[in-house]
Amino acid sequence: MFIIVLFNKIINRFYLPNPRGLIMSYTAELIDELNVLTLFDLSNNQEGIKVHKSANENTKDAAQRLHDKGLITQIDGGYLTGLGLDATEHAQSLLMILTTD
Repeated sequence: MFIIVLFNKIINRFYLPNPRGLIMSYTAELIDELNVLTLFDLSNNQEGIKVHKSANENTKDAAQRLHDKGLITQIDGGYLTGLGLDATEHAQSLLMILTTD
């Protein structure tokens, strides 16, 4: 619950309350977006990503949505924006927490 609330403070688009005020599950689209964010190398802000035309449609669509939300600079990747950097730091931290034994 804490991680999702933390996400809400950074990116309210990742937090979708239902009419009862409960937090809804991540959708397949949001998971695709999180997967794209985890491709960025946070140790080098000068390095972006390129989603190639041969990538699967889910990845290309996720990159487009991230661009539309202002998290990345290009529809096919590019660099992280300030908001994108914050979101990526949290996404990668969440992934590390959930995958650590």
